[in-house]
Amino acid sequence: METLENILTMIDDFVWGPVMLVLLMGTGIVLTVRTRFLGWRNLGYALKSGLGKEARKKTEGTGDISPFSALTTALAATIGTGNIVGVATAMVAGGPGALVWMWISAFFGLTSKFSECMLAIKYREKNADGEMSGGPMYTMKNGLKNKRLGAVMGWLFALFAVIASFGIGDLTQANSITESLYDTFGFPQWAVGIVITLLALFIIVGGIKSISRVSQVVVPLMAVFYIAAGLIVIIVNYKNIPGGVAQIFQMAFSPTAVAGGFAGSITASLFSALRYGVARGIFSNEAGMGSAAITAAAATTKSHVHQGYINMTGTFWDTIVVCTITGLCIASSGVLGMTDASGEVVTGAALTIAAFSSALGPVGGYLVTIGITLFAFSTILGWEYHGEKAFEYLAKTNRFNMIYRVVFSLIVFVGATTTLNIVWSFSDIANALMAIPNLICMLMLSGEIARDMREFQPQIRAKKNGKS
Repeated sequence: METLENILTMIDDFVWGPVMLVLLMGTGIVLTVRTRFLGWRNLGYALKSGLGKEARKKTEGTGDISPFSALTTALAATIGTGNIVGVATAMVAGGPGALVWMWISAFFGLTSKFSECMLAIKYREKNADGEMSGGPMYTMKNGLKNKRLGAVMGWLFALFAVIASFGIGDLTQANSITESLYDTFGFPQWAVGIVITLLALFIIVGGIKSISRVSQVVVPLMAVFYIAAGLIVIIVNYKNIPGGVAQIFQMAFSPTAVAGGFAGSITASLFSALRYGVARGIFSNEAGMGSAAITAAAATTKSHVHQGYINMTGTFWDTIVVCTITGLCIASSGVLGMTDASGEVVTGAALTIAAFSSALGPVGGYLVTIGITLFAFSTILGWEYHGEKAFEYLAKTNRFNMIYRVVFSLIVFVGATTTLNIVWSFSDIANALMAIPNLICMLMLSGEIARDMREFQPQIRAKKNGKS
């Protein structure tokens, strides 16, 4: 077992190494340049469209859920432990400058997220029950000119998506919930496991409409809750903000190791800041992974480009807003680089808890634990739908979807009561492997993406001028 674990760790380190990061960032750069930076130029339009009243309606076009529900359900899967644990890990391993590289990855990730979601809506299909089925596997199947290549790539993406859904989207999230609640409140893991399993089962068996109803309420509430708590920490530590921000930018671009000041005993170089910043940023917002596109395909819309813009904002909210709050809390609290009783550098959830506790006392730890619980549970809900649609694609029918929902829900209890280190590595590998065919597909269709964005631009201009 230990040998298998070591092998998986080696494979995990390889697939998430420089080649994958270059492919993910490189694809985002190519798409951003080829689309003439329209994603960022139209970010204001996208944010307004996603938060407007029209986004909550299902009156225009076809689909299963509202545009806003499609966004929040996708966010449910992406805003998770990576926003709390991942940011802290990146700032320890890559120095505080890793936060800057998270922002840079999000800058180019916006176009990747737009592209995969837009294409998923354009090439989606209806299943036997009249529900929308879409995602990168359908884009590859219906959008690529080489149908044989598209079929192979689509099958591989769906396979890895199903594997990732049970791992990174189910077992590991449930385990994070029970461990955090046990460490902070002493709640028995088996009891918490029963509760979250029953809650998941109750919500998931209702399908996408049930999941989206919960997500459109829980996601905004949990985000506002966490952001508000984080802002309080930042305000209390406001005197340290200038020095903390200066350290963040200094260590983001320093070619040699730097230490001291607000970084404590942390040392990091430009390469490590870039590596961990980009890796954790992508892990958090999943831009380029293709997962959010599966949910986007369920949206009720008459324009695939318009909905692409709405779903694109998920990367903005996830990384530019939520991850930044965590990063600034850590940078301003002076806890980065602190060591525990054994002399080990504090990282992960413990570091974020220390940052919040610096301003809020013991309450800070409670708030972070509640945040982890809500974020992780919402991730379970969002990833169930991703996995279900990928499973439906592999099975070529939706007749077994209910079986998948029940099995997925019951596995929550397994993750809640068992620590499976192998699962983390295995699901991490599957997560990376599902990105490869998606990135290749987007590069092959980059001309089509750019053309559709240009053709939609007059509608955006008319909207901004108040003509429609």
